[in-house]
Amino acid sequence: MNILVTGSNGQLGNEMRTLASGSANRWLFTDVTVVEGVETIPLDITDKDAVESICSDYSIDCIVNCAAYTNVDKAEDEEKLAYRINAYAVGLLAEAAAARGALLIHISTDYVFKGINVRPYIEDQPTDPLGVYGRTKLAGEKALCESGCRFIILRTAWLYSPYGNNFVKTIRRLTSERDSINVVFDQVGSPTYAADLAFAIFDIIENDKSQGCEGIYHFSNEGVCSWYDFAVATARLSGNDRCVISPCHSDEFPSKVRRPAFSVLDKTKYKKTFNRTVPYWYDSLKKCIDIMDSE
Repeated sequence: MNILVTGSNGQLGNEMRTLASGSANRWLFTDVTVVEGVETIPLDITDKDAVESICSDYSIDCIVNCAAYTNVDKAEDEEKLAYRINAYAVGLLAEAAAARGALLIHISTDYVFKGINVRPYIEDQPTDPLGVYGRTKLAGEKALCESGCRFIILRTAWLYSPYGNNFVKTIRRLTSERDSINVVFDQVGSPTYAADLAFAIFDIIENDKSQGCEGIYHFSNEGVCSWYDFAVATARLSGNDRCVISPCHSDEFPSKVRRPAFSVLDKTKYKKTFNRTVPYWYDSLKKCIDIMDSE
């Protein structure tokens, strides 16, 4: 089987690359930019001809779309670009997949919800994004659902890893440099270790679990915490206890966009459908930090 991964230089793409090294299938990693020393095929997923060409030339059976415009604040000023990457490009990938009868696994977000629930969100609850990022990601979901191709959408949240820029790496840096920091406590969710999400995708593909299971699923690590709790755990596991972390309200950090106050995702459908358990967020955070510390 030939598998195409887009956005492979990001957090999730890099974790997929690690897992694929032990696969008997042929994995092709693409990105709009090429990093020196990393084997990557250049691909602009907003270029219809380029998408169709690569899928045809490499006889692609499955696409894993890890590419996205993820800067939530900047998206408010760059809506056209965010839409082009998060929605238009998804439609192009879906068209290419449909033409070949290929499966498209697409990564979406908790930001498609308004974040006012008091219980974890299930897949078929009404969506109501608060900003441009969420709206463009939801538009991508709709484009995929209406495309006629075989698809699996995995909504996730609070992604982190040893790669790229993310909350865990920021907190590790700040708590090693400062005596005190403030972190919001009124936004609640479930952190997701990119390696765990990558394994969920890898398991579906490698064990051929997609047949008859197309649709939308939620995947994040188990458990619930605030950004404050997440920061405290990160600092402690990193050995940065000397820095005082204080809880604060979201309105103390002015932003162009409102973020969901409650974005906990219910994983029941994923666990039952694919017969998998999901690691607890603190345990996965420890694994990730141990890897960071060993590098």
